[in-house]
Order: sequence, then structure tokens, then C-alpha cells
Amino acid sequence: MYEDITYEVDGPSAVITLNRPDKLNALTRRMLAEIRHALCTAEADEAVTGAIITGAGRGFCAGMDMQALSSLGDAGGTGSRVDEDYGLDCEPGDANMGPDFSHALTYIMSLRKPVIAVVNGPCAGMGLSLAALCDMRFAAEDSVFMAAFSQRGLVAEHGLSWILPRIMGPDRALDILWSSRRVRGAEAMQMGLATRCVATDSALQEAKDYIANLAATTAPVSLMRMKRQVWMQMMQGLDDAMQQTNDLMNKSTSQDDFKEGVKAFLEKRPPEFAKIKVG
Repeated sequence: MYEDITYEVDGPSAVITLNRPDKLNALTRRMLAEIRHALCTAEADEAVTGAIITGAGRGFCAGMDMQALSSLGDAGGTGSRVDEDYGLDCEPGDANMGPDFSHALTYIMSLRKPVIAVVNGPCAGMGLSLAALCDMRFAAEDSVFMAAFSQRGLVAEHGLSWILPRIMGPDRALDILWSSRRVRGAEAMQMGLATRCVATDSALQEAKDYIANLAATTAPVSLMRMKRQVWMQMMQGLDDAMQQTNDLMNKSTSQDDFKEGVKAFLEKRPPEFAKIKVG
């Protein structure tokens, strides 16, 4: 089914690997469509607790393929929308979260399950956007984050001007965007760009272990609702956010997951929470 990525379910983790290693996994329109379809597949699989996006070979993603960028320039630019689905018709995420989460890669934030980017080697341009719009980033020690837009006569594209200031502060975001300097894994974690910096040879396994722990100890519906809270409430005032949270909290105490969580704790056993059903 896929030409530019691979997809594998390993326990509760769905691993999506960008698979153009000879091009440092530079993005093509087909690859973007395949990533979207694979995330949709992971979201619908009740056995999957979370998805991981990583790169084959020595890099995560070098950004958009330069030949594709050249064709955009020749055509006068068509934005970042994926115009073809290549027969991979699938709409991931919760459309009820609204239009904020329907642009280019922002749909990742509307997925009902955690998405972790395991960044190995170079992560640049639109590849940086892909990683930044995931819920977490596990950076390998040899990872290198870079935004090259200023060196191409471009602006901060694909949601970076929105997401970077929110995860690392406006001054650090501008530093990366303006200078296009290389930020390695340890510094990326210090700046807030990476969630963790881990040994290169164990980065993928660390992410799998993280998701395995979520699968064993947490309620999938709770993960989904908290993800919605975090991303949606970034666009809300405090009063609206608190009213939404209070409403969710009142509802959650009457639901089966809460009852099972309390019962499992009292009985000193692993909880058996319901799975998320999509469609």
C-alpha cells in the first residue's frame, strides 16, 4: 500500500517510518498522504494506544523534497495542502475540534491518540513542523533540528510560527527561525523543543516503552480528552478553559473508566479500561 513510508504495529505502538533514506526522508506529496492514512489507520486500531513517527537511515526528515519545492515555485505556489490522496482516502482526527486542526499537518493534534516523533539525525524545514506538531518529541543524541526557511526566502511555514512559541517561548522560536542554526538533541531538550534526549540506539525503544506504559496503566479515553484539552485550550481564555474542564470533570466521575480506575486501585490490580472506538 505504501511507497514512501512503512507501517508496523508493535504491541500497543504503531510505528510509522519515513522511508526515503537516500533523500534523508525528504517529504513528497505522496509521503504526506501516506502519513495521514497511516495515522488514520492507527487511530482506528483498538490495539494501538499511540503512534510513533520516525525516519529510516541516518535522518528524521530533511524537509520538503527540493524538486517538489521547485515545482511549487514554477507554479507560483499552492500552499502546503496535500492535493491528492493517491487512493488513500482517510480522514484522521476528530472533526468536532474545529477548523484550527484541519490545516496541513495540524490534524495531528486532533488525533484521538498520542503521537510521538522519534527524531533521529537531521530534522529540518517541514520535517521540523511534522515533529513539532506531534504531542512529544524524543530526540536522539545525534538529532539536529533546523529551520531553513529564512535561507530560502520563505516565512515560518506549516504551523511553526504558532507551535514553536508555545512549546519553547517566542525568543527561542525566533532564534531558530531567524538564524537557521543547527540545534542538537541535548540543547533542543534544554530549550523545550524536545521532550527527552535519549541515546541514539535506544530512542525508538524509549518511545515504545513510554506507549507500553500508557497502555498498561491509563484510560485511552482520558488520554484523548486530555490531549483535546491541552490543544484546544491554547486558543481559549482561562474562564472558557475552566468551564470546559469543570464540565468534563463532572461527567468523568460518573463514567465507567473512573469506576474501574478506583476499583483497580483498591483491589491492587491493573485497570481494564475501555478502548477508543472510531467510526
